[in-house]
Amino acid sequence: MATTANRAGFRSVPCPLPPARYLRRMIKLLHNDTCPICSREVAAYVRQADRAGVALAVDGLDAAPDWGLDPDRAAQSFRAEHAGQRLEGLDAFRLLWSHLPRWRWLAWLTGLPGLHWLADRGYRHLAAPALYALHRRRLARARP
Repeated sequence: MATTANRAGFRSVPCPLPPARYLRRMIKLLHNDTCPICSREVAAYVRQADRAGVALAVDGLDAAPDWGLDPDRAAQSFRAEHAGQRLEGLDAFRLLWSHLPRWRWLAWLTGLPGLHWLADRGYRHLAAPALYALHRRRLARARP
């Protein structure tokens, strides 16, 4: 399985469904907690993880330096860390989904070669930039 690392050190790899022995390990998430859409989505994941017994640690933009990022860079994409592996974008979502019972099917589906490519491009070039633009607009409005 080939992996590539981007500038922030996050690897982009296919995220197979993990063996059951890994399900008890902590998953750390880094997301834009100032984004109402992102916050609602992550809160829903936290509720589902609690019901499923999955340990999640959720960090907001104030924890970006702990991830080796500045808050602006952290606001540009969803990130996850599990078992020493840091992932970004669709692969981070797939990692999280693969541990949540109601979402495993989506982790599997978005892992299919053509769909992975399409979903990754959709997130990276449409969803993430749109959410980041809304973030920048909120910051601009908050400044005097």
